[in-house]
Amino acid sequence: MKLINNYIPLVFLFVLVSCNSQNTKSNSASLKDNFKGDFYIGTALSADQIEQKDAKVDELIRKEFNAITAENIMKSMFVHPLKNKYDFAMTDKFVAYGEKNKMFIHGHTLIWHSQLAPWMSEIKDSIEMKAFMKDHITTIVSKYKGKINSWDVVNEALNDDGTLRKSVFLNTLGKSYLVDAFKLAAKADPKVDLYYNDYNICEPKKREGAIELVKNIKANGGKIDGIGIQGHWRLESPSLEEIEKSILAYSALGLKVAFTELDITVLPNPWDLKGADVNQKFEGSAKMNPYPKTLPDSIQTKLADRYAAIFKIFLKHKDKISRVTFWGVHDGQSWLNDWPIKGRTNYPLLFDTKLKPKKAYISVMQLKENKK
Repeated sequence: MKLINNYIPLVFLFVLVSCNSQNTKSNSASLKDNFKGDFYIGTALSADQIEQKDAKVDELIRKEFNAITAENIMKSMFVHPLKNKYDFAMTDKFVAYGEKNKMFIHGHTLIWHSQLAPWMSEIKDSIEMKAFMKDHITTIVSKYKGKINSWDVVNEALNDDGTLRKSVFLNTLGKSYLVDAFKLAAKADPKVDLYYNDYNICEPKKREGAIELVKNIKANGGKIDGIGIQGHWRLESPSLEEIEKSILAYSALGLKVAFTELDITVLPNPWDLKGADVNQKFEGSAKMNPYPKTLPDSIQTKLADRYAAIFKIFLKHKDKISRVTFWGVHDGQSWLNDWPIKGRTNYPLLFDTKLKPKKAYISVMQLKENKK
């Protein structure tokens, strides 16, 4: 009995060491390491994150991601608030953060109809608009030449039916503004990758519109290197088939494919709303905010399964995909808590409000770990 009693603690010690080894392996694993060689894994940074105001959040960002996009601070209302005034203070910090951490740095965005500085919306004629675009694009892209790795040159220029969205740019210049924007960006930095970025462009009609937009830019001498598919998606849609069709269709144009703003809402939306038009707002109700405190396990599992299925498609076509960027680091910062209905609690990302990995994180990580 003495021999057996001495043996029992040794068994427990072996199990304990084994468990600790597994935990250490799990704790050291990261998204960026798991998908190294496949595509960049990125996130959108808020102003507070750029300024590293929360050490734990900063640690998570540096551990998990190797690409960054500015969530808001590079949009025109912030970076070019007055006609003769640029404000690069936050953008400089954003770029410095990426350089310090050896990250892929993506610029978002140069030309967009939304979040314009008020003076830009008042431009009335083509001469003034051309002068604005030349100054705006040339100044910003030239300043970060060789530092920013890719740009969203034009953002959300299409309606859901694939037609061109009415905007101050289309109204003053017609569709030539698209070509002009890409030409100006390429002239300011010939080596940087230039993207068109939009939501719902996995849907057939809008996809066709995006394909025509790209063809028009190329036919008129514009340089366009990639398409940014905003992944503001839902648990049931778009279908995996349409996502895959889109990867193949855009790649066939000679473009790199990036998934640029990935998050998956678990909440009901009014009128079966799709996309990411930030100008839409709706009234809230208990029915529209079904999980105010916590997400049920059944929905956690659905979210995990959805992310796993999507990433399987990404891995299948990894030779065509340049980057997958989540629109936020954790659930607590997600814009979906306030869109399209303010004050809801959504759970669209891989990390919860306490910065803990969710089932969705594990499901995505296991896609690669199971193959090792």
